[in-house]
Formats: sequence, structure tokens, C-alpha cells
Amino acid sequence: MLKRYFNLKRGNARRVFGTYAVVTAAFLILQFMSAAGAISSSMRGMLVPICAYMVMAISLNLVVGILGELSLGHAGFMSVGAFSGVTAAIMMQDAVTFAPLRLAAAMLTGAAFAAVAGFLIGIPVLRLKGDYLAIVTLAFGEIIKNIFNNFYLGIDKEGVSMSMLTDSTRLLEDGRLIIGGPMGIGGIQKISTFTAGFLLTMIALIVVFNLVNSRSGRAFMAIRDDRIAAESVGVNITRYKMMAFVTSAALAGAAGCLFAMNYSTIVANKFDFNTSILVLVFVVLGGQGNMLGSIVAAAALTILPEKLRQFADYRMLLYAVVLIAVMLGTNNDAVREFLRRFNPFKRRAKEEGSGDDI
Repeated sequence: MLKRYFNLKRGNARRVFGTYAVVTAAFLILQFMSAAGAISSSMRGMLVPICAYMVMAISLNLVVGILGELSLGHAGFMSVGAFSGVTAAIMMQDAVTFAPLRLAAAMLTGAAFAAVAGFLIGIPVLRLKGDYLAIVTLAFGEIIKNIFNNFYLGIDKEGVSMSMLTDSTRLLEDGRLIIGGPMGIGGIQKISTFTAGFLLTMIALIVVFNLVNSRSGRAFMAIRDDRIAAESVGVNITRYKMMAFVTSAALAGAAGCLFAMNYSTIVANKFDFNTSILVLVFVVLGGQGNMLGSIVAAAALTILPEKLRQFADYRMLLYAVVLIAVMLGTNNDAVREFLRRFNPFKRRAKEEGSGDDI
């Protein structure tokens, strides 16, 4: 992997290491400000969700920006990671008392379950493309939400019990109902931390950058640019699409677990169509294929609604107006050229003739 980084073109290397540096600097500054009491309690409470949304944006950008396929069911993978990860954390609560280790194991469990879900959904879905793929992934996201809304899972000394539609788990007196259908999971120990969120964001960046700058990444971009031409030179379309889809789903699952372990209760309706659209807005606003842009957009659009609360009933109206203004501005050539002057990564890449976003 290090050899791959050393072989990067100078422009790409600046963007990759520049992204790591920006994320690390932001983490250190926020840690310092938090220790000095310069951050409000509401802002501190948003740090973990912001990290989760950053990872979601990075993972969806792999599919939308690098592979060039539109997926609208990303919240479904987030919910799979959230429910499976929290369930694993509750089951490990007595055996693994060290919270960071339990959180890491829960996120790995969430990522694994989401990857399996991504693989199973990818088998029929990835034979489609364009609008058809978007509609089917949207449907799968809603199916996953409704499954968790009707799923019951409990544990007692006799083992794990599950049921659908109604609670027929028949747990013993010492048992605990973990997933309670539309009531979701309650009584969660909040063990997610900003440090864990930062580490997960860095892992997501390393995984995606390493993948994009490999032979597989070039195959992704070839499929995005011209599917027929890529297939004509022997690129296995289904294999590479599945690779991107499963990797993206796994990262979304880990982000879902991090997000869920920051609250005492989670319900399936939290991961609905609106969440998928919100993550897609992060990707589009930040720039398709631009990981740093997605990170900045995820942070800004998570903080903005909270900062607009003082405007009461006009809050979401102002939020929409800001979104429209930003999109119009970033699609204006004069504004883009003006912003490029202040972006050292893009300016130098353009000077060196390497303008591809990664």
C-alpha cells in the first residue's frame, strides 16, 4: 500500500495527503477547543454524528463519484450496521468491559453485516444501471427499514430468540428484548466518541484512496467513463461494480454503528429515504469524486440546521435557500475559478496537468 502511495503523481499525492492533513488538523483543533471549553455542549454532541455522516459521504462517493452509479439506498446499509453493531455490543457488554474495544468489535460486526447485505443486494441490482439502479436501490433501502420495523430479537439464558411482525420471542424472566420492532433498540450504552469517529473517518479515507489509486480504481473510472469500451478491453464490469458496492456498504455499516452508539435509543425510521438523499446531497455538493469536498459538505450541512434554529419556522426554508445558492455558485464558472485560486491542491494539480478528482 505504501508503494502505491509513493507512486502517486505529485498532484494526486498532494490531494491525498492534503486530505489526511486537513482532517487531522480539524480533529486536533476541535480537541484543543473542547479541552479549553470553547465549544458549546450542543456542538460537542454533534461531533460523532458529523463523523458518521463524513464516512457515509466518503463511502457513497466511491459508488456515485468514482464508479459513476447512482445509489439511493445507502441509509439501508447504515441501518444494517447500526442494528447489528448495537446488538453485538449489548451481547458483549458483560464479556468485554473495555468500552473502546467493545465499540471497535461492534463496528466490525456492523461493517461485516452491511457488507453481506451489500453483496446479496448487489447480485440482482448491479446488473442494472442509471435510473433503474437508483430506483431499485431506493426500494431495497425501504425494504430493509421495514424489516427492522417488524423484527424482534431477544436473548436469555437459553439463547437468542427472533420473530417477525409480532413479539413471540417468549423470553425467560432474565431475558432481554434487544430489538423491539417499531420501538427499535433502547437502553444503549453511549460509548461512541469523537476520537473513534476521527479514526473511522481516517480508515475510510485510507481504504477509499488506496482502492481508487489501484488497478481496481482505474477499472472503476473506466466503467464510469465508458462502460462498453471498458468491457471491450476485458474489464469485468459485474466484479468491479460489486467490489465498489460491498466496500461502500461495509463503510456505511461501520458509520451506522458509530452513529447508533451515540444515542440511548435508535429506531429504523431514522434510516429512511430522507437520510439516503441527505448523504447524496453531501456527495453532490462536495463534488463527485472529491473526498475532501464531501467531508466538508457533510460537516457544514450537519451543523447548518442547528445554527438556523434561531429562525424557528423559517429554518428549513433558509436551509433550502442556502443549498440552492451554494449549488448555483459552485456551478458558475467565475465562482469556480475564484475558488480554485484559494485551493492549493486543485491549483497545483491543474498546473501539473493532473486534474482528476479522487
